[in-house]
Amino acid sequence: MATKLLLRRPLLKSYQICRTFMMSRSQSTLTSYLVSPAELQTALEGNSHSKLSTAPKTVPICGSWFLPNDPQKRNGYQVFKEKHIKHARFFDLDKISDTSSPYPHMLPSPEVFRQAMCELGVKRDDTLVVYDTAELGIFSAPRVAWTLKVFGHPVVHVLNNFRLWVEQGHATESGEQRQFERTDYPLPELDKSKVVSFEDVKDIARDHNKEGREEVQILDARSEGRWRGTEAEPRPGLSSGHMPGSTSVPVPDLLDPNTKAFLSPEQLRRVFEGKGVDVSKPIISSCGTGVTATVIDAALTEAGYGDGSRRVYDGSWTEWAQRVKPSDNLIVKDGE
Repeated sequence: MATKLLLRRPLLKSYQICRTFMMSRSQSTLTSYLVSPAELQTALEGNSHSKLSTAPKTVPICGSWFLPNDPQKRNGYQVFKEKHIKHARFFDLDKISDTSSPYPHMLPSPEVFRQAMCELGVKRDDTLVVYDTAELGIFSAPRVAWTLKVFGHPVVHVLNNFRLWVEQGHATESGEQRQFERTDYPLPELDKSKVVSFEDVKDIARDHNKEGREEVQILDARSEGRWRGTEAEPRPGLSSGHMPGSTSVPVPDLLDPNTKAFLSPEQLRRVFEGKGVDVSKPIISSCGTGVTATVIDAALTEAGYGDGSRRVYDGSWTEWAQRVKPSDNLIVKDGE
């Protein structure tokens, strides 16, 4: 009997090690789409730094990006070099995109996306936490996170936010991006159900208020002045205004004015209710170039609303204002 137990112990130990390893691959300490600095810190402390380890990691992804008319002429990588979370990867929205498109940072092809993930040393089973700049709080990180999700990465979160990470004394480093060991990220498929095209939005705008048509809501993240047509667009020569039937939901309305982090779920629900948004109906998020549209999408997630009938207009206002014709009457300005 004793001999049998001795023979079984190595097998039992191997089983326990294997079970622990499989559990570490399937479980994440992060449970909400938005994560706090403290939650991210705890997750990062659980990473294995052994070169021999194949266990999935929590990987910080810097999604810094600035508008082309930024008064200080900053760019995302410049700010990344000045200060970033240790071992962070920089996701370049302008380069990891469809560079053949006349519109900025449109979604890349699956091949371009895969190549970027391989070069950044990201594995398919890694937990990715995307963060923004300390200067802007929440701005472009939701766009990077949405891109990762649209291409099917299983576990994606947004840090809420890097400004608080810095203020709370969590570790940062400076300098060029490190060279990460290349991975073999699988070729993904684009989830087309999460994206809406110019042609589809045009049909929706034309059918606005027509009897018997499905009432699709278009939420616009640009400033209210740009939405009303009383404020210029940041891109020269582009008309401001809005699509027929769209609702103005400026990004600042969704953020705490001091920390620039997302409001609480309860506060976000009150904002959407105050805007007359009916979350039981399909929603399209739009903005200037498809970046801050995803801030609305992330806020809807944080507010507890499902994403089954939500889409993002990738080309957004930059494409819309250039492609609709004056005879279409699909650019609305207050007072006209």
